[in-house]
Amino acid sequence: MPNPLWFIFWLLVFWFVSFFVAFFCAFLYIFVYAFASCIPALTGISDILLQGVQFPFYCGKAMLEGKAAF
Repeated sequence: MPNPLWFIFWLLVFWFVSFFVAFFCAFLYIFVYAFASCIPALTGISDILLQGVQFPFYCGKAMLEGKAAF
């Protein structure tokens, strides 16, 4: 059974943190991904930035499941 306190925690993280992280990572991801085909060392960085872009999805999923943050 999902814990309502974790729902509130993830809602606050989703609303106040995840969108800013996603916008910042998306901006950098566009530039890094364009050069990742030329510079193979950038693929690891592009993967990390992609996870940052997908952070709101993770927060929303954790919010609905009532997952503990730690």
